[in-house]
Amino acid sequence: MRPLRLSGVARVVVLGAHPDDLEIAAGGLLLLLAEASPGLCVHYVLLSGDTARHAEARAAAAAFLPGAQLSFDLHDLPDGQVPAHWGRAKAIVEAAARTGPADLVLAPALDDAHQDHRTLAELVPTAFRDALVLRYEIPKWDGDLGRPNVYVPLPDDVARRKVELLHASYPSQKARDWWDDEVFLGFARLRGMECRSRYAEAYRVEKAVLCL
Repeated sequence: MRPLRLSGVARVVVLGAHPDDLEIAAGGLLLLLAEASPGLCVHYVLLSGDTARHAEARAAAAAFLPGAQLSFDLHDLPDGQVPAHWGRAKAIVEAAARTGPADLVLAPALDDAHQDHRTLAELVPTAFRDALVLRYEIPKWDGDLGRPNVYVPLPDDVARRKVELLHASYPSQKARDWWDDEVFLGFARLRGMECRSRYAEAYRVEKAVLCL
């Protein structure tokens, strides 16, 4: 299959329910975009987190997006209770859309098993009608990984750099029993096999416009 290229991406909005969601799911793509797009602007939005976790997220964004112009909108909705704060979550997503036209939006998958991720996912389509939305996947205990339809091959050095930066950026998560190289690289290896690459990240797209 001939690859399509994300050329001309100048402005990206990334939406996460929690600190580390974006980097676990899309850290490789972020590294590739930062390298390929000088002057890249990224608006980084999180629904939840305390001061310490927000500091980790800011450090991670700077590490995964070197040279990019970053802006942040970080919030403190209760972890695990975003559906109970639907109105505030909707306002956050709509405010992100009003910051300006986006070439690309990164958001959770609509069938993500985590209620916070899923609520965020459901709010995206009506706020971002004119951007390509890549829906990312996050490995988790729930075992909700599905069948993606878009793949981003990762060179070996980018896949390993992603894992290095995850460890360096999120020390608060190192005690979790799933936070290790085998999960991150093993998942990337599986998605890589599916697109004839060694490593890859995978996404879903519900709607896209092709221009010839």
